[in-house]
Amino acid sequence: MPPLDPLPASDPPPASPSSDASATEVYAIHGADPEVLAYAMAKYSRSALSMKQSLLELNAQRAEQFLNTFYFQYGHRSIADLAHIAFAVERLSLLAAIVLVDEQRWDGQERSTRYQDFKKSGWYLPAFGSNQQARQLYTRQIEKLFASYEEISRGAIELLRSQVPRPAEMKQEAYDRTLRARAFDGARYLLPLAANTSLGEIVNARTLETQVSRLLSQPHAEVRRLGEKLREAAATPCWNVQRAALEDLQRDIAAVDPVLGKRAEELLLREVAVAPTLVKYAAPVEYIQKTRVELEQAALELMESAPIQPSPLVDLVENQLDGGERESMEIEIVTTLLYGACHYSYRQIRERVCALDAPRRDELLLLGTQHRGRHDELLRAFSSGYQLRFDILMDIGGFRDMHRHRRCVQTLQSFTNLHDYDVPELIANSNLRQPYEQAVREAHAAFETLSQMDIPEAKETAQYLLPLGTRCRSLFKMDFAEALYIAELRSAPQGHISYRRVAWEMYEAIAKHHPALAKDFRITDVNIPIDPLQR
Repeated sequence: MPPLDPLPASDPPPASPSSDASATEVYAIHGADPEVLAYAMAKYSRSALSMKQSLLELNAQRAEQFLNTFYFQYGHRSIADLAHIAFAVERLSLLAAIVLVDEQRWDGQERSTRYQDFKKSGWYLPAFGSNQQARQLYTRQIEKLFASYEEISRGAIELLRSQVPRPAEMKQEAYDRTLRARAFDGARYLLPLAANTSLGEIVNARTLETQVSRLLSQPHAEVRRLGEKLREAAATPCWNVQRAALEDLQRDIAAVDPVLGKRAEELLLREVAVAPTLVKYAAPVEYIQKTRVELEQAALELMESAPIQPSPLVDLVENQLDGGERESMEIEIVTTLLYGACHYSYRQIRERVCALDAPRRDELLLLGTQHRGRHDELLRAFSSGYQLRFDILMDIGGFRDMHRHRRCVQTLQSFTNLHDYDVPELIANSNLRQPYEQAVREAHAAFETLSQMDIPEAKETAQYLLPLGTRCRSLFKMDFAEALYIAELRSAPQGHISYRRVAWEMYEAIAKHHPALAKDFRITDVNIPIDPLQR
């Protein structure tokens, strides 16, 4: 590979040791475009220039030329790791948000259903074409869920007021705010996956490229459009928080000196695209699309429409099989591939996989790689060999909090009504239970009806009707350190009881199978009642 800069005409003086420790220089950098900064950092490997010298000689055009050569032709994707970009993604559905953040190299924050009232958030309306019956069913059901959400929110607040008196030392404002948050804890179970949310993310350009490609490969039309909008946002002028102040400054300069004002306009009001080069080739991935279809068909054939067996909230799946032998890596990968393509538990799938002969298992293993292109990363299911694997069946609302843990490998199943639903603790023993359960059952019935109608992406469109109280299944693979971290963090009393129970069950499963490790946990027993006013 050619050097980035020509060699100096004469040899540099021999290197000499630093005279003192202060020779090391550290400085923060501000004001460089993300791609230009990535280029400057990449030059360290092939240039003797300092960062300041590199940045001062660069411009966006040179960065683009460099990236077109070294990033795309030579495959130096690590360069994109150096360009970090902030995005705001607003008014997307909860379903699309879950798909968007399902990225292991991701940092961001989403609007909280625990602390904010979602009744005015709006909701996603798919394109139904000429099928007005489907559109009316969808619209009517979403509106009913929001009406029930508002009804349960009001009822939960009144219920809490009757159960939890305000302490004399607590201000009325703080008391009301805390009760509203607790009420939303229960009412949010009725929010449909169509409900709008907003989030912010900060990602490097490599993660953005893979994220966009993954979104463009998804079965939901909304998610595919989201991928297109992310790619467009990276390639077009970004929003500058200082724009108004810079415009004022430029006008002041122009009023004094028009020539200098023109130069100030070029510098201060220059429009910046954050990563036009690094994401311009992001496209749908055939590997993902074709493999998904083939794995769904393979899972259907393997399981032969067997009933879904009951399973616990948390199942720690050990790698010792029923016959006493250890589970091979091949069996684990095949089972995980099929797990993400159906709605059965890991154990139930593994039982069928173990009953297959080796040639048939090899055929299933091949399904996961046969469409892989030259630059495609392996599917997540191939991340195997983790000692701790938790098959978790919990409500979607609580899962969204568990989904934030990036140091583990997560395989998600698609949303369905097959696993029934949870009733929040606040509502379970009150007069709110009957209207709550009626609302969820009606939503599940509408899901079944819509999923069988003659509309594009019927199965995917119907998923938007599912409320957050609906159970979903996911597989979490991790090491011991991550299991301890999740159990300690998510069992804390200020957390939601849904994922607090999951964290507790994870701890108990480890304590049962690996008792010597139990003493290392600083766990909070979720069976001990907590003060509802504690946040």
